[in-house]
Amino acid sequence: MTQAHSGFASVKLPTALVNQAREAAQPMRRSVAGQVEYWATLGRIVEHSGLTAQEAQTAIATYEAAARRARPAASEPASQADALLAQFMAVENDGSLAQRVREVVASNRSKAGPTAA
Repeated sequence: MTQAHSGFASVKLPTALVNQAREAAQPMRRSVAGQVEYWATLGRIVEHSGLTAQEAQTAIATYEAAARRARPAASEPASQADALLAQFMAVENDGSLAQRVREVVASNRSKAGPTAA
């Protein structure tokens, strides 16, 4: 018996992680699954970009702040969020996101002066 591929798979996750994802998802108007997918995408970017943990945290904080500012109003369709995710995935795949993160980190370091390390 062959099962049709639905594009989704079930995985078991620790309850604590699911609860953290639920809390993080609410302000960004994501589903729990969408939040876990977002975190996984960020993890892949960090793993493949060669960023340090501190650079990754700075980049994530900057991205999340920008995403909150750009969050669609309640009256706007969810398809805008889908479009943003598609754009995010496209720049992740072509490497331009990692490059932009490096540029932002370098810029922030230069603004912070010699005491930032």
